[in-house]
Amino acid sequence: MRRTFPVVLGVLIVVAAITAAVQLRKLAPPEPARLLPGADAFFYVDLAWARRLNGGKELPAVSHDPEYEQFIQATGFQFERDLDEAAFAVHYPASWPGGGTGGSANEPRFSEVLVGKFQSERLTGYLRQISNSVERYHAIDIFAIPLQGRTLRVAVLAADLVAASNHEDAAVIEGIVDRSKRLASPFGGPALLRQFYKRVQLGSLAWAIARINPAAPGTGWSSAVLASPATVVISGSFLSPLHLHAGSLHVLVEAITQTPDEAQAIIDKVTVFLALAHTAETSAGIHGTDADVKAFFDSLKVKQDGDRATVSATMPLAFLRKMLSGSGAGLGEPGAAPSEPTQEPARTQ
Repeated sequence: MRRTFPVVLGVLIVVAAITAAVQLRKLAPPEPARLLPGADAFFYVDLAWARRLNGGKELPAVSHDPEYEQFIQATGFQFERDLDEAAFAVHYPASWPGGGTGGSANEPRFSEVLVGKFQSERLTGYLRQISNSVERYHAIDIFAIPLQGRTLRVAVLAADLVAASNHEDAAVIEGIVDRSKRLASPFGGPALLRQFYKRVQLGSLAWAIARINPAAPGTGWSSAVLASPATVVISGSFLSPLHLHAGSLHVLVEAITQTPDEAQAIIDKVTVFLALAHTAETSAGIHGTDADVKAFFDSLKVKQDGDRATVSATMPLAFLRKMLSGSGAGLGEPGAAPSEPTQEPARTQ
């Protein structure tokens, strides 16, 4: 017993440690996102899952302008075919209301980490050809490429991993290189991402986390909904516990405000908008020509929980496939049967 107990205890400790690591990794942001620098907004998409959703087919082709066609011919890489994951960081100008991580730039700057099927030698040769200079940093070449009055820095981190940034500070992409060489940690990643990623639905194939100040330029629709700064989290998952419909994408939009009153104000505005849209549809006698589209809009719900305002919806898989096909086929076919039963109209909970 004296000899056996330490062995059994050691095995149990190892198993517990492995289990804890696996669970933590499930709750952690995807590794490409954890490599990103500190920023004011983040966006991630898993295109490999999108292709599986589309029956293994390529995503809709994008326009091949001469520069993109030259890139394809030189590198052998086609984004709609070979890109598997993409994580983006958005740096707001420091001069914007509330400040930002973009330094003295007058417009937002971007950093990105891409995972895909790259042909490293061809890609490196192409980058060397179009770059102004190449900096060797920790055994990684960082290519400085002039682009639209800015400098785009690109680093090939591994056979399937590429990073880029047009931030004016070279330390931003150097930080990505440093993080890529460390052992991946589920506790890593930018502060904003660590703070709010827990609000992203489990198993989301696309999500965004952004600090939004309605007083900042280019806020668009958000200025009509937000009266004060908030953090907005958007995610789409097939595993959400909020809905029970199988075969549907569960979309969740959550605004984390500074006070419950601000959250209630958002709910009031969204509720009025949905009511007006429903009234206009009814008065015009228009009920939608596509049942999947109608099911999506009928499933919209709004809810307040303290300082959080939430809008959720269920997107039928058939509707999502139509969007991924890029053709929109079937969106105008009257009498089409919905892929899932419709839910009750949007309401405030």
